[in-house]
Amino acid sequence: MRVLVLGSGVIGVTAAYFLSRAGHEVTVIDRRSGPGQEASFANGGQISASLAEPWANPEMPWKLLRWIGRKNAPLAFHLRADPDLWRWAFSFLSNCTPRRSAENLERALRVALYSREHLREIRETTGITYDERTEGALKIYRKARDFETACQRMAAMNALGSGLSALNQQACLDIEPALEPTGAKIAGAIYSPKDESGDAHSFTVKLSKEAARLGAHFKFNQTIRVLAPVAGRIERVITDRESFSADAIVVSLGSYSPLLLRPLGIRLPIYPAKGYSVTAPIRDSNRAPSRSITDEDKKLVFARFGDRLRVAGRAEFKGYDLKIDPARCQELAKDLESRFPGATDQDSPDYWAGLRPMTPDTLPIIGPSRFANLFLNTGHGTYGWTLAAGSGRIVADLVNGAQPAIKIDDLGTKRF
Repeated sequence: MRVLVLGSGVIGVTAAYFLSRAGHEVTVIDRRSGPGQEASFANGGQISASLAEPWANPEMPWKLLRWIGRKNAPLAFHLRADPDLWRWAFSFLSNCTPRRSAENLERALRVALYSREHLREIRETTGITYDERTEGALKIYRKARDFETACQRMAAMNALGSGLSALNQQACLDIEPALEPTGAKIAGAIYSPKDESGDAHSFTVKLSKEAARLGAHFKFNQTIRVLAPVAGRIERVITDRESFSADAIVVSLGSYSPLLLRPLGIRLPIYPAKGYSVTAPIRDSNRAPSRSITDEDKKLVFARFGDRLRVAGRAEFKGYDLKIDPARCQELAKDLESRFPGATDQDSPDYWAGLRPMTPDTLPIIGPSRFANLFLNTGHGTYGWTLAAGSGRIVADLVNGAQPAIKIDDLGTKRF
Protein backbone atom coordinates (compact mmCIF):
# COMPACT_ATOMS: atom_id res chain seq x y z
CA MET A 1 0.00 0.00 0.00
CA ARG A 2 0.99 3.61 -0.56
CA VAL A 3 0.88 5.46 2.76
CA LEU A 4 1.34 9.17 3.44
CA VAL A 5 2.44 10.25 6.90
CA LEU A 6 1.81 13.94 7.54
CA GLY A 7 4.37 15.24 10.03
CA SER A 8 7.96 14.22 10.77
CA GLY A 9 8.12 14.68 14.52
CA VAL A 10 8.79 11.72 16.80
CA ILE A 11 5.15 10.61 16.41
CA GLY A 12 5.11 10.70 12.60
CA VAL A 13 8.58 9.22 12.12
CA THR A 14 7.90 6.32 14.49
CA ALA A 15 4.68 5.55 12.60
CA ALA A 16 6.59 5.78 9.30
CA TYR A 17 9.20 3.35 10.62
CA PHE A 18 6.64 0.70 11.60
CA LEU A 19 4.72 1.17 8.34
CA SER A 20 7.91 0.83 6.30
CA ARG A 21 8.87 -2.24 8.27
CA ALA A 22 5.51 -3.75 7.37
CA GLY A 23 6.37 -3.37 3.70
CA HIS A 24 4.33 -0.30 2.77
CA GLU A 25 5.46 2.39 0.34
CA VAL A 26 5.70 5.30 2.78
CA THR A 27 6.09 9.02 2.10
CA VAL A 28 6.49 11.52 4.94
CA ILE A 29 5.64 15.19 4.35
CA ASP A 30 6.70 18.08 6.58
CA ARG A 31 7.01 21.85 6.24
CA ARG A 32 10.32 21.90 8.09
CA SER A 33 13.74 21.19 6.59
CA GLY A 34 14.27 17.94 8.51
CA PRO A 35 12.73 15.55 11.04
CA GLY A 36 11.98 16.39 14.66
CA GLN A 37 12.15 20.18 14.40
CA GLU A 38 8.92 21.06 16.25
CA ALA A 39 7.90 19.73 19.69
CA SER A 40 10.41 16.87 19.39
CA PHE A 41 13.41 19.18 19.09
CA ALA A 42 14.34 20.06 22.69
CA ASN A 43 11.65 18.64 24.95
CA GLY A 44 12.18 17.34 28.48
CA GLY A 45 13.53 14.01 27.24
CA GLN A 46 11.68 11.92 29.81
CA ILE A 47 10.21 8.59 28.71
CA SER A 48 7.97 8.35 31.74
CA ALA A 49 5.80 5.32 31.00
CA SER A 50 5.18 4.36 34.63
CA LEU A 51 4.64 8.01 35.60
CA ALA A 52 2.29 8.90 32.73
CA GLU A 53 -0.36 10.72 34.75
CA PRO A 54 -2.83 12.94 32.87
CA TRP A 55 -2.75 16.60 33.85
CA ALA A 56 -6.52 16.52 34.37
CA ASN A 57 -6.93 15.28 37.95
CA PRO A 58 -8.96 16.34 41.04
CA GLU A 59 -6.08 18.42 42.45
CA MET A 60 -5.50 20.48 39.32
CA PRO A 61 -8.37 23.03 39.66
CA TRP A 62 -7.09 24.04 43.12
CA LYS A 63 -3.54 24.31 41.83
CA LEU A 64 -4.73 26.54 39.00
CA LEU A 65 -6.37 28.86 41.51
CA ARG A 66 -3.10 29.09 43.49
CA TRP A 67 -1.13 29.82 40.32
CA ILE A 68 -3.30 32.72 39.17
CA GLY A 69 -1.20 35.88 38.99
CA ARG A 70 2.12 34.10 39.50
CA LYS A 71 4.67 35.20 36.88
CA ASN A 72 6.44 31.84 37.04
CA ALA A 73 3.31 29.68 37.27
CA PRO A 74 3.84 26.17 35.88
CA LEU A 75 0.66 26.55 33.86
CA ALA A 76 -0.52 29.95 32.62
CA PHE A 77 -3.72 30.81 30.77
CA HIS A 78 -3.58 34.08 28.88
CA LEU A 79 -7.11 35.48 28.79
CA ARG A 80 -8.04 36.08 25.18
CA ALA A 81 -11.10 36.10 22.93
CA ASP A 82 -10.42 32.60 21.65
CA PRO A 83 -13.46 30.29 21.63
CA ASP A 84 -11.26 27.23 21.03
CA LEU A 85 -9.30 27.96 24.20
CA TRP A 86 -12.42 28.43 26.32
CA ARG A 87 -14.01 25.25 24.99
CA TRP A 88 -10.77 23.41 25.70
CA ALA A 89 -10.54 24.84 29.23
CA PHE A 90 -14.09 23.88 30.21
CA SER A 91 -13.62 20.39 28.79
CA PHE A 92 -10.31 20.10 30.66
CA LEU A 93 -12.01 20.95 33.96
CA SER A 94 -14.73 18.39 33.28
CA ASN A 95 -11.98 15.75 33.08
CA CYS A 96 -10.71 16.64 36.57
CA THR A 97 -13.42 14.67 38.38
CA PRO A 98 -12.30 11.57 40.32
CA ARG A 99 -14.15 9.21 37.96
CA ARG A 100 -12.80 10.66 34.73
CA SER A 101 -9.34 11.05 36.21
CA ALA A 102 -9.27 7.33 37.07
CA GLU A 103 -10.45 6.38 33.58
CA ASN A 104 -7.87 8.63 31.95
CA LEU A 105 -5.09 7.27 34.14
CA GLU A 106 -5.85 3.72 33.03
CA ARG A 107 -5.84 4.73 29.37
CA ALA A 108 -2.60 6.69 29.70
CA LEU A 109 -0.76 3.84 31.40
CA ARG A 110 -2.16 1.29 28.96
CA VAL A 111 -0.57 3.09 26.00
CA ALA A 112 2.56 4.21 27.88
CA LEU A 113 3.59 0.77 29.14
CA TYR A 114 2.89 -0.72 25.70
CA SER A 115 4.99 2.03 24.15
CA ARG A 116 7.92 1.41 26.47
CA GLU A 117 8.07 -2.20 25.28
CA HIS A 118 8.19 -1.13 21.65
CA LEU A 119 10.79 1.57 22.23
CA ARG A 120 13.09 -1.08 23.65
CA GLU A 121 12.32 -3.31 20.70
CA ILE A 122 13.21 -0.49 18.27
CA ARG A 123 16.49 0.07 20.10
CA GLU A 124 17.36 -3.63 20.00
CA THR A 125 16.33 -4.04 16.36
CA THR A 126 18.03 -0.95 14.93
CA GLY A 127 20.92 -0.44 17.36
CA ILE A 128 20.38 3.33 17.33
CA THR A 129 21.54 5.41 20.27
CA TYR A 130 20.20 8.79 21.38
CA ASP A 131 21.95 9.60 24.68
CA GLU A 132 19.47 7.26 26.35
CA ARG A 133 19.67 6.61 30.06
CA THR A 134 17.89 3.62 31.59
CA GLU A 135 18.57 4.19 35.29
CA GLY A 136 14.91 4.98 36.03
CA ALA A 137 13.15 8.21 36.92
CA LEU A 138 12.36 10.12 40.09
CA LYS A 139 9.43 12.39 40.81
CA ILE A 140 10.26 14.47 43.88
CA TYR A 141 7.85 16.28 46.17
CA ARG A 142 8.68 19.21 48.41
CA LYS A 143 5.39 19.34 50.31
CA ALA A 144 4.39 16.51 52.63
CA ARG A 145 0.72 16.79 51.66
CA ASP A 146 1.53 16.44 47.95
CA PHE A 147 3.73 13.43 48.66
CA GLU A 148 0.95 11.76 50.67
CA THR A 149 -1.49 12.29 47.79
CA ALA A 150 1.08 10.88 45.35
CA CYS A 151 1.52 7.77 47.50
CA GLN A 152 -2.22 7.19 47.43
CA ARG A 153 -2.29 7.55 43.66
CA MET A 154 0.76 5.28 43.38
CA ALA A 155 -1.28 2.37 44.70
CA ALA A 156 -3.78 2.79 41.86
CA MET A 157 -0.98 3.11 39.31
CA ASN A 158 0.79 0.01 40.58
CA ALA A 159 -2.46 -1.93 40.27
CA LEU A 160 -2.26 -1.04 36.57
CA GLY A 161 1.33 -2.27 36.24
CA SER A 162 3.49 0.78 36.94
CA GLY A 163 5.92 -0.84 39.38
CA LEU A 164 6.52 2.33 41.40
CA SER A 165 7.91 2.69 44.92
CA ALA A 166 7.80 5.50 47.47
CA LEU A 167 11.08 6.82 48.87
CA ASN A 168 11.74 8.90 51.94
CA GLN A 169 14.20 11.75 51.81
CA GLN A 170 17.31 9.72 52.57
CA ALA A 171 16.43 6.92 50.17
CA CYS A 172 15.89 9.51 47.47
CA LEU A 173 19.35 11.01 48.08
CA ASP A 174 20.93 7.55 48.14
CA ILE A 175 19.58 6.88 44.64
CA GLU A 176 20.40 10.35 43.30
CA PRO A 177 23.24 12.05 45.22
CA ALA A 178 23.10 15.08 42.90
CA LEU A 179 19.94 16.14 44.76
CA GLU A 180 21.96 16.67 47.96
CA PRO A 181 22.16 20.50 47.73
CA THR A 182 18.37 20.81 48.07
CA GLY A 183 17.79 17.47 49.78
CA ALA A 184 16.58 19.01 53.03
CA LYS A 185 13.56 20.41 51.19
CA ILE A 186 12.49 17.05 49.74
CA ALA A 187 9.50 15.48 51.49
CA GLY A 188 9.73 12.26 49.48
CA ALA A 189 9.83 10.83 45.99
CA ILE A 190 8.14 8.31 43.74
CA TYR A 191 10.70 6.11 42.00
CA SER A 192 10.14 4.36 38.68
CA PRO A 193 13.08 1.97 38.13
CA LYS A 194 12.02 0.99 34.58
CA ASP A 195 11.52 4.44 33.10
CA GLU A 196 14.07 6.11 30.85
CA SER A 197 15.16 9.34 29.24
CA GLY A 198 16.82 10.29 25.98
CA ASP A 199 17.21 12.91 23.28
CA ALA A 200 13.97 12.79 21.29
CA HIS A 201 15.41 14.83 18.43
CA SER A 202 18.39 12.53 18.03
CA PHE A 203 16.08 9.50 18.12
CA THR A 204 13.76 11.01 15.50
CA VAL A 205 16.59 11.87 13.11
CA LYS A 206 18.20 8.45 13.40
CA LEU A 207 14.92 6.54 13.14
CA SER A 208 14.02 8.53 10.02
CA LYS A 209 17.23 7.18 8.46
CA GLU A 210 16.19 3.66 9.44
CA ALA A 211 12.78 4.25 7.83
CA ALA A 212 14.49 5.60 4.72
CA ARG A 213 16.72 2.51 4.63
CA LEU A 214 13.50 0.47 4.59
CA GLY A 215 12.22 2.50 1.65
CA ALA A 216 10.44 5.51 3.15
CA HIS A 217 10.67 8.82 1.28
CA PHE A 218 10.82 12.15 3.10
CA LYS A 219 9.46 15.33 1.49
CA PHE A 220 10.65 18.33 3.51
CA ASN A 221 10.04 22.06 3.04
CA GLN A 222 6.47 21.39 1.90
CA THR A 223 3.46 22.95 3.60
CA ILE A 224 0.31 20.84 3.43
CA ARG A 225 -2.53 23.01 2.18
CA VAL A 226 -5.57 20.81 1.55
CA LEU A 227 -6.87 17.29 2.02
CA ALA A 228 -9.24 16.71 -0.89
CA PRO A 229 -12.09 14.25 -0.16
CA VAL A 230 -14.07 12.21 -2.69
CA ALA A 231 -16.79 9.66 -1.83
CA GLY A 232 -15.79 9.18 1.81
CA ARG A 233 -12.06 8.97 1.21
CA ILE A 234 -9.19 11.44 0.94
CA GLU A 235 -8.30 11.40 -2.74
CA ARG A 236 -5.37 13.82 -2.69
CA VAL A 237 -3.05 15.64 -0.32
CA ILE A 238 -2.08 18.98 -1.82
CA THR A 239 0.97 20.90 -0.65
CA ASP A 240 2.37 24.23 -1.75
CA ARG A 241 4.66 22.36 -4.16
CA GLU A 242 2.94 19.18 -5.38
CA SER A 243 0.01 16.79 -5.03
CA PHE A 244 -0.02 13.25 -3.60
CA SER A 245 -2.44 10.35 -3.63
CA ALA A 246 -2.31 7.33 -1.32
CA ASP A 247 -4.20 4.29 -0.11
CA ALA A 248 -3.87 5.46 3.50
CA ILE A 249 -3.01 8.76 5.18
CA VAL A 250 -1.81 9.24 8.78
CA VAL A 251 -2.13 12.69 10.36
CA SER A 252 0.64 13.36 12.90
CA LEU A 253 0.89 17.15 12.78
CA GLY A 254 0.70 17.80 16.51
CA SER A 255 -0.78 21.19 17.34
CA TYR A 256 -1.44 21.88 13.66
CA SER A 257 -3.63 18.81 13.11
CA PRO A 258 -6.94 20.55 13.92
CA LEU A 259 -6.19 23.40 11.52
CA LEU A 260 -5.79 20.99 8.60
CA LEU A 261 -8.77 18.79 9.48
CA ARG A 262 -11.36 21.41 10.39
CA PRO A 263 -12.37 22.12 6.75
CA LEU A 264 -13.23 18.41 6.49
CA GLY A 265 -15.67 18.68 9.39
CA ILE A 266 -13.30 16.92 11.79
CA ARG A 267 -13.01 19.03 14.92
CA LEU A 268 -10.15 17.90 17.12
CA PRO A 269 -10.13 19.43 20.63
CA ILE A 270 -6.38 20.03 20.50
CA TYR A 271 -4.93 23.29 21.76
CA PRO A 272 -1.23 24.25 21.73
CA ALA A 273 0.51 24.63 25.08
CA LYS A 274 3.85 26.36 24.71
CA GLY A 275 6.62 24.81 26.77
CA TYR A 276 10.19 25.95 27.31
CA SER A 277 13.54 24.30 27.85
CA VAL A 278 17.08 25.36 28.67
CA THR A 279 20.03 23.11 27.82
CA ALA A 280 23.50 23.79 29.17
CA PRO A 281 26.89 22.03 28.94
CA ILE A 282 27.79 19.97 32.00
CA ARG A 283 30.76 21.42 33.84
CA ASP A 284 30.94 18.97 36.78
CA SER A 285 29.47 15.53 36.02
CA ASN A 286 29.38 14.59 39.71
CA ARG A 287 26.90 17.40 40.38
CA ALA A 288 24.62 16.48 37.48
CA PRO A 289 21.87 13.88 38.00
CA SER A 290 22.30 10.44 36.46
CA ARG A 291 18.59 9.87 35.85
CA SER A 292 15.56 11.88 34.80
CA ILE A 293 13.97 13.91 37.59
CA THR A 294 10.59 15.61 37.82
CA ASP A 295 10.23 18.37 40.40
CA GLU A 296 6.50 18.16 41.00
CA ASP A 297 6.32 21.40 42.96
CA LYS A 298 7.24 23.47 39.90
CA LYS A 299 6.34 20.93 37.22
CA LEU A 300 9.94 20.86 35.95
CA VAL A 301 11.74 17.99 34.25
CA PHE A 302 15.52 17.57 34.35
CA ALA A 303 17.33 15.19 32.01
CA ARG A 304 20.93 14.47 31.12
CA PHE A 305 22.05 13.88 27.53
CA GLY A 306 25.72 12.95 27.38
CA ASP A 307 27.60 16.12 28.32
CA ARG A 308 24.44 18.29 28.44
CA LEU A 309 21.84 18.88 31.13
CA ARG A 310 18.35 20.14 30.30
CA VAL A 311 15.49 21.58 32.30
CA ALA A 312 12.07 21.79 30.68
CA GLY A 313 8.74 23.02 31.89
CA ARG A 314 6.08 25.70 31.99
CA ALA A 315 2.93 25.66 29.89
CA GLU A 316 1.47 28.78 28.33
CA PHE A 317 -1.87 28.76 26.56
CA LYS A 318 -1.57 31.66 24.15
CA GLY A 319 -2.36 30.21 20.75
CA TYR A 320 0.30 29.48 18.17
CA ASP A 321 2.80 32.04 19.46
CA LEU A 322 6.27 30.50 19.24
CA LYS A 323 8.29 33.50 20.39
CA ILE A 324 10.77 32.67 23.11
CA ASP A 325 10.21 34.71 26.25
CA PRO A 326 13.76 35.32 27.60
CA ALA A 327 12.41 35.90 31.11
CA ARG A 328 10.81 32.45 31.13
CA CYS A 329 14.06 30.84 30.02
CA GLN A 330 16.11 32.81 32.52
CA GLU A 331 13.82 31.51 35.29
CA LEU A 332 14.41 27.97 34.06
CA ALA A 333 18.16 28.55 33.98
CA LYS A 334 17.99 29.73 37.60
CA ASP A 335 15.99 26.62 38.51
CA LEU A 336 18.66 24.46 36.88
CA GLU A 337 21.43 26.16 38.83
CA SER A 338 19.55 26.17 42.13
CA ARG A 339 18.68 22.45 41.93
CA PHE A 340 22.14 21.38 40.74
CA PRO A 341 24.56 24.18 41.68
CA GLY A 342 27.83 24.14 39.78
CA ALA A 343 26.74 21.29 37.50
CA THR A 344 26.46 23.33 34.30
CA ASP A 345 28.15 26.12 32.42
CA GLN A 346 25.57 28.91 32.57
CA ASP A 347 27.49 31.13 30.13
CA SER A 348 26.18 29.46 26.98
CA PRO A 349 22.76 27.87 27.50
CA ASP A 350 20.43 27.02 24.61
CA TYR A 351 16.91 28.42 24.92
CA TRP A 352 13.97 26.75 23.18
CA ALA A 353 10.18 26.86 23.04
CA GLY A 354 7.77 24.46 21.37
CA LEU A 355 4.05 23.78 21.12
CA ARG A 356 2.65 20.70 22.83
CA PRO A 357 -0.62 19.46 21.26
CA MET A 358 -2.90 19.13 24.29
CA THR A 359 -6.31 17.46 24.39
CA PRO A 360 -8.69 18.23 27.31
CA ASP A 361 -8.04 14.83 28.91
CA THR A 362 -4.32 15.14 27.99
CA LEU A 363 -4.45 11.82 26.12
CA PRO A 364 -3.65 11.31 22.43
CA ILE A 365 -6.15 10.82 19.65
CA ILE A 366 -5.32 7.55 17.90
CA GLY A 367 -7.55 5.71 15.47
CA PRO A 368 -9.65 5.91 12.32
CA SER A 369 -11.61 8.95 11.18
CA ARG A 370 -14.86 9.54 9.31
CA PHE A 371 -12.88 9.04 6.07
CA ALA A 372 -12.10 5.43 5.25
CA ASN A 373 -8.41 5.94 4.48
CA LEU A 374 -7.58 8.71 7.00
CA PHE A 375 -6.05 7.77 10.35
CA LEU A 376 -5.30 10.00 13.33
CA ASN A 377 -2.15 9.84 15.47
CA THR A 378 -1.92 13.20 17.20
CA GLY A 379 -2.59 15.21 20.37
CA HIS A 380 0.02 13.54 22.57
CA GLY A 381 0.65 16.66 24.67
CA THR A 382 3.57 16.38 27.08
CA TYR A 383 3.82 12.61 26.56
CA GLY A 384 4.68 12.47 22.87
CA TRP A 385 8.15 11.01 23.47
CA THR A 386 6.74 8.58 26.03
CA LEU A 387 3.91 7.34 23.78
CA ALA A 388 5.55 7.54 20.34
CA ALA A 389 6.63 3.94 19.85
CA GLY A 390 3.34 2.45 20.98
CA SER A 391 1.30 4.94 18.97
CA GLY A 392 3.32 4.22 15.84
CA ARG A 393 2.82 0.48 16.21
CA ILE A 394 -0.93 0.93 16.79
CA VAL A 395 -1.36 3.06 13.66
CA ALA A 396 0.68 0.60 11.58
CA ASP A 397 -1.61 -2.20 12.74
CA LEU A 398 -4.71 -0.17 11.83
CA VAL A 399 -3.38 0.58 8.34
CA ASN A 400 -2.53 -3.11 7.97
CA GLY A 401 -6.11 -4.00 8.86
CA ALA A 402 -4.89 -5.82 11.99
CA GLN A 403 -6.23 -5.59 15.52
CA PRO A 404 -3.80 -3.69 17.77
CA ALA A 405 -2.43 -5.64 20.72
CA ILE A 406 -4.06 -3.27 23.23
CA LYS A 407 -7.54 -1.80 23.49
CA ILE A 408 -7.83 1.49 21.55
CA ASP A 409 -11.57 2.06 21.06
CA ASP A 410 -11.54 4.72 23.80
CA LEU A 411 -8.62 6.67 22.26
CA GLY A 412 -10.45 8.06 19.24
CA THR A 413 -12.53 11.17 18.66
CA LYS A 414 -15.79 9.64 19.92
CA ARG A 415 -14.74 10.19 23.54
CA PHE A 416 -15.22 13.92 23.01
